[in-house]
Amino acid sequence: MKRIQKGFPEGFLWGGAIAACQSEGAYDVDGRGLSSSDIHKYDPQINRAHIEQEGGGTLAGIKRAAADVEGYYPKRYGIDFYHTYKEDLALLQELGLKTFRTSISWSRVFPNGDELEPNEEGLAFYDRLIDEIIARGMEPIITMSHYDIPLHLVTEYGGFGNRACIDFFVRYAEVLLRRYKGKVKYWIVFNQVNLVPIVQFGSLGIYDDQAENMEELMYQAVHNQFIAAAITKKLGREIDPKAQIGTMLADCTFYPATCRPEDVILTMQRNRMQYFFSDVQLRGEYPGYAWKYFADNDIQIELAEGDEALLRDNVMDFLAVSYYSSKIVDASKNTMDPTSVEQNPFLKPTPWEWRMDPLGFYNCLSQYWDRYQVPLLIGENGFGAIDTVEADGAIYDDYRIDYYRQHIDMMQRCIEEGVEIIAYCAWGPIDIVSSSSAEMSKRYGFIYVDIDDFGKGSRKRSKKASFDWYQQVIASNGKNL
Repeated sequence: MKRIQKGFPEGFLWGGAIAACQSEGAYDVDGRGLSSSDIHKYDPQINRAHIEQEGGGTLAGIKRAAADVEGYYPKRYGIDFYHTYKEDLALLQELGLKTFRTSISWSRVFPNGDELEPNEEGLAFYDRLIDEIIARGMEPIITMSHYDIPLHLVTEYGGFGNRACIDFFVRYAEVLLRRYKGKVKYWIVFNQVNLVPIVQFGSLGIYDDQAENMEELMYQAVHNQFIAAAITKKLGREIDPKAQIGTMLADCTFYPATCRPEDVILTMQRNRMQYFFSDVQLRGEYPGYAWKYFADNDIQIELAEGDEALLRDNVMDFLAVSYYSSKIVDASKNTMDPTSVEQNPFLKPTPWEWRMDPLGFYNCLSQYWDRYQVPLLIGENGFGAIDTVEADGAIYDDYRIDYYRQHIDMMQRCIEEGVEIIAYCAWGPIDIVSSSSAEMSKRYGFIYVDIDDFGKGSRKRSKKASFDWYQQVIASNGKNL
């Protein structure tokens, strides 16, 4: 019985996570260039329950959006974290966060992405930000690329569909590793590397009419990211041996709709093609099932000389995971297409159809640990909802508290069963622009930000009921749920 970890370990990193492209704003300040996030226009008619792709479009459409000064592009403005980070971090310190995950905007450091020298003004901002995170008693967890590719690399090179982007990214990563040596211990190279084709534009920088076989281009671009990450890991080991460099998955594993063998087998095959991304980066080679899938679907992946050795010799140190909800696979309706899924009839609907499933959290973390035996980092977990501000300014978000309570309880169960979890980052501790729908109405925070879907509002920050609750959770190291 002494082998069982009771509760959360001492020093557990309770935290929160946001992304530069959803929070910073200041898209045209201090030399920053346009990024892939800056052309995600807000659509008031969006179908929240069926968002199949975030941003992007054809090359011509992307160029039109980049030049558009009439439409409203929320991620260009975020919550103005670029100017309010000190006040916001003070609130997060009051909340009690032990760690804070955010990202660096690639186009703030290399405005076009292909420059030889970085933008010093952009780096100076991250100097101040990271120093402030540390001064506030929080361990920084930094994502190098979080749906924020310099738009110039998209329009002129075709993003990671072009192998040239490996060198551009590695130059950027090396600048970060050297600049923040000894300050940043945990680096996530690419956010949710598996969440394609839903965010193939934001993640990979490829556009809809770039190739005849877009699935082939997508997997080639993913391969190029694998190589960029492996070289980054190699550099990290040389520059700062104490740094931990990891990969990140959005959990997209599914349940079979029934116990029919067809449902079980298709679900297994679908889940395996999600594990593919972490199999390559944590086991160091392409698995046989992936090569078979590529052959069956007329997909040719070009590997350069030395690629296999790079993958083999530079596996990631940890696996970051984002988890929100679960879905099911029905062999009579669904295919191997990652977007071909069904909602679980045993779970309650939500406006965005991210149905709460705490047991799914327990399931996915257990499966990842059993498969890889590497430390896990909860990079994102949270509940997006429409919050109501009462006449007296109070925000009673008991639904959010209920979500967190059940998921943290499942995480504790995993820890007691031997799963090593480094940190838990609630997404997001302060309201930010939604990644999927580019709206403010989908709120996650413990802190309310008075901005609406059209960018109007006082910008005032105020605490929700969940603020006090999470503060108590952290202060009790998870004992008081």
